[in-house]
This record gives sequence, structure tokens and C-alpha cells, in this order.
Amino acid sequence: MDTIDLAYVGRGLHEELAAHIADQEDFYADEGVHVALRDGCVWDEKRLRRGATIGLGRALLSRLTDGTPWVGLNVNTHRPLFWFLARPGLTSLADLAGRRLAVHAPHTAPGCFTRIVLRGAGLDPDRDIKTIVRAPGDYGMDLRRLRAGEIDAALVGSTMAPEAVAAEYDWNVLAWMGDHFQIPTVGLAVDTTHTDPDGPAVQAVLRAHRRALKVIHEDPETTVRHMRTFLGGQTPDEARAHYDTHIAPHFTTDGQVDLAIAEAAISAVAAELGVPASVTAAEFYRTTPTAP
Repeated sequence: MDTIDLAYVGRGLHEELAAHIADQEDFYADEGVHVALRDGCVWDEKRLRRGATIGLGRALLSRLTDGTPWVGLNVNTHRPLFWFLARPGLTSLADLAGRRLAVHAPHTAPGCFTRIVLRGAGLDPDRDIKTIVRAPGDYGMDLRRLRAGEIDAALVGSTMAPEAVAAEYDWNVLAWMGDHFQIPTVGLAVDTTHTDPDGPAVQAVLRAHRRALKVIHEDPETTVRHMRTFLGGQTPDEARAHYDTHIAPHFTTDGQVDLAIAEAAISAVAAELGVPASVTAAEFYRTTPTAP
């Protein structure tokens, strides 16, 4: 049996749902590959490059800034699952002016995307907002700080259903990032220096992930059951509402990329990072179906 390390680089449904379904439903075993799911959130690029990664956003940033030859082979969604959650009194992104926002670091993919969204709302992320940088995935602490009044808003990820959390605490969801900025951010990518994208292990993972995407679209009950692994604080009805709003309509059916969305996103990310757009969407993302 072939083996491969597969790292997620952000916690929650956004990164892990398709891989989690493939693992739990034995799709990897069916396809003849042993996949070691690894937490690569704090790995440096050198270590991350040795296996496959789910985080297309981080892989794209790496290719733009240091030339690492990452290639994206599968796309789960073009809409990043991050939300701006705020205390009462704030109702729009424009209301963040002068406020304290907990957010990812600018050099991370979510942090870069956040800055693009804020600029689109007419805000300078360096001058108009009091940013409080914290590690990715520390959203439970964000909720504590919101309750304590230590921050006014937080960019939170998919370890929670933000609408349900907002309703519980009488807070507001100012915006879903996916409504304001689209980019292929999760799926499967490999560094061709170390991993052959056409190798049997990679192709087996791709087949398993396509099967998982099919489950997401055709079997809501199974999908929501797996989602609740990540949404432990939400009821089955809240998890289903989250699925109906953010997962089912926006995850791909076949893992294929929308090159027009990807091209625009690469230009925006390169501009935000202050580097040349040195790779095209067609060069970074594969568009041909994988072998059956």
C-alpha cells in the first residue's frame, strides 16, 4: 500500500472536512493509500514541503514569495470559511474603524485575505484598525476576549458556526469572507521538488477526495454527522444550517478550479504582499481531471 503525509495548515471544516470524510469513510483504504493526517499549522515551509498539503492559500503565498514549486491539484471551495464576528453596536465592516480586531498575521493566508477584504471596505488595515495578531485556530480565546470586552471583533474560522455563536451571545456577524473575496484556498497541493503529482499515492488521495466531495453534495446526513466533529458547541440543527448555507452551495463537485477566480485572486494576493504575480492560475492549478 502506498503511503503519504497529508498536512492541514488551519484547523476546522475549511481545511479538514473533505479529508476527514475520506478518512472516516475508508476512502483512502479503498483507493490503496495509507494517509497520515498531520497538523502542519506551525510547521515551517521546509517540513511542510515533504508531503502533500491541504492549504492551497499558504502554498500559493509560498510560491509567490519564495518560488517554491507548489502545484494545486484539487480545489474543495473558492470561498474561504472565515467570518468577522463582532460585539453589539457593530453592524458592518466599516464599523471596524478605530476598533480592536483579533486577526491572523499579515504573512499568513487568512491574514493576507483579511487585509484584502478590509481594503475593499475602505479601511486601511495598518492605520484604521487596532489589529491584535494571534495564532491561527485560537478562536475559543477570541470568544472569551469578546465576552470580556477586550476586543471588539475577531476573524474566526470554521471550528464554529458563527451565526449560531452570534445568536447565543447577541453578537453580530459583520461579514463572511467568502462573500467578499474568492480564491481556491483548500484542496490538495504538492511541492514538485519532493512529490510527483502523478505518483500513485497522490492520485489515490485525489480519487478519495473526489469521493468525499460527492458525499458532501449527495449525502447531507453523513456530511453533517462528520461536521459535528468540528462543531462540538453547536446543535444538529445549527450544524445543518451551517451546511446548507456555507458548505453545500460552495464546495466543488469534482475538485476542479475556476481559473478566472484564481487569476483575479493571485493578482490581488500578489499586490497585497507587494510581490510580482510570478505565476499564472493555469501554472499553479491543474485543470485536467485526474486519472480514474
